[in-house]
Order: sequence, then C-alpha cells, then structure tokens
Amino acid sequence: MRSTNPVFSRRGFSRDSGYAGFNAAPQAGGPAVGTQQGNPYAQGGPSAQPAGNPYAQNPYAQQDVRHGAPQAPVTTGGVMTMDDVVARTATTLGTVVVTAVLSWLLLPVDQANIGKSYGIAIGAGLVAMVLALVQSFKRRPSPALILSYAALEGVFLGVISSAVSTYISDGVVAQAVLGTMAVFAGVLVAYKAGWIRVNRRFYGFVMAAALGFVLLMAVNLLFAVFGGGDGLGFRSGGLGIMFGVIGIILGACFLALDFKQVEDGITYGAPREEAWFAAFGLTMTLVWIYMEFLRLLSILNSD
Repeated sequence: MRSTNPVFSRRGFSRDSGYAGFNAAPQAGGPAVGTQQGNPYAQGGPSAQPAGNPYAQNPYAQQDVRHGAPQAPVTTGGVMTMDDVVARTATTLGTVVVTAVLSWLLLPVDQANIGKSYGIAIGAGLVAMVLALVQSFKRRPSPALILSYAALEGVFLGVISSAVSTYISDGVVAQAVLGTMAVFAGVLVAYKAGWIRVNRRFYGFVMAAALGFVLLMAVNLLFAVFGGGDGLGFRSGGLGIMFGVIGIILGACFLALDFKQVEDGITYGAPREEAWFAAFGLTMTLVWIYMEFLRLLSILNSD
C-alpha cells in the first residue's frame, strides 16, 4: 500500500498490495521473481525471497517460511520499532515547534517588519519544499536533511501563525493545534480499532481525491496570482470553508495511510533507519492538517 505522502509513495512496506512494487507480479521483460523487483534489500537467490515480505533478506528480520507469516524481528537493535518511530517523530516535530516559536518571537509581523518577515517565511518555505523533494527521492534517509526541512518548515509556520494571530484572532493558532492533535488521536484510535481499513479501494479513493484537490488549489492560485483577489474563491467564503473541511479529511486519510506504512515496516523488520522516513512522512502530514485547520479557522473568524 503506497501512501500519498511523497516519502511513502516511493517506497512502501505493503503486505497486501502491489502498489509499492514489493509483492506485485513481475512484468514482462522485468527481473526474475527471485530478485523481488523494487525491494532495495533483496539480495538474490530464487529461494531467498519468501512471498510478501519486502525485507526478507534483511539480516535482522525473520520469516516463517512454512506458513508465510512474518515473525517478530530478532532483537538485535537493527530493526525499526515503534519506539524508534515515536522518538524520531518527536525529534522532527519538536524541531518544527521550536523553530516556529523562535520565528514567531524574532520575526514580528507588525507594519514595520511585515515585509521582511514574510520574505524570510516564504524563502524558508520554498527551501523546505526543495529539501522535502530531495529527501523523498533519496534511497536512504538523511537525518540532517530531514531536520533541516523541519527547522525551515517551522520558520514558515511560525510567521504565518503569528500573522493569523495578529490580524485574524489570537485564539486561532491554539485552536488549530488542538484540532490537529484531535485528528491525529482520532485517526490513530480508529485505525487501531479496525474502523479504518487501508486497502486498495481506500488508497485509490484517497489518491483520486487528493489529485483533484491539489489541481483545484493550483488553478485557484494561478487565478489569484494573475487575476488578483482570491482567484476562483476556493479559499474564502462558503467554498473556502468547504474546501478547508475537505483538506482536513484528506489529511486524516493520509494519516491512515502513514500508519499502515509504519505497521507494515515494523511487521517485516524494516531497518531502523526507516524510522526517519516514517517520522518525515508523519511530520509532513501533520503540517498539512495544521495548515488546513489554520486556513479554515481564519475564514470562520474573519466573517
């Protein structure tokens, strides 16, 4: 199961689908089945690839070949665990929060400094986007790159949040943070309880909805840039509220996909370094949800 998250969409941990390429059927002209196409950890041998486990050749993972069911990975310290994911995610999100608070304090958005602060924020956001794309296409996670992305993203969020608090309402930021936390907790509970089933149909629906959403927002932005105002009005008034809600729902769906990746990675004994990929993807999803909440609440408080 591939996530819409650019990190997980490149490299999945799926047990039950071929989206990630780990247990998809081989294509004509492609490598033999024994090479497990798409698995960066496959090491060869036709008998060395138990079906379904993308980390079958990871020396830290074990597989019950007789029944085809993954066993708990050996405790050698070389596999990804939930503690690793939590620790890396806390580090990455902590970096975002710290730099956001510092930029809020050090880059005021009053009339005398608003141009400079906005310029720094936009620059930081663009560089963060570039770093995110670079990391997304790297075969191995780079903690320095991921933390640099988090720091620059924090600068962008800090200035934007400060501006919303100053010119819209001083309670909007706290509400957006609480809303993001509530969505995260709600999706986690629903996923663990089995109320959300991440399968091919779910993935296809989320991908189609996300593509449509992004295209509409891109068109709206182009009309806003060249035509002035709010473009087609997708980010203000009634349409803005509707698309804000849709954006939050999509973010919740992204979280479910991300949880699936983490669960499968742990099940199959993914290398410990993959925890940085998980943290990176979860951070980007939470930033998405926070920004959608901030936008939605800004519209509601400005009317």
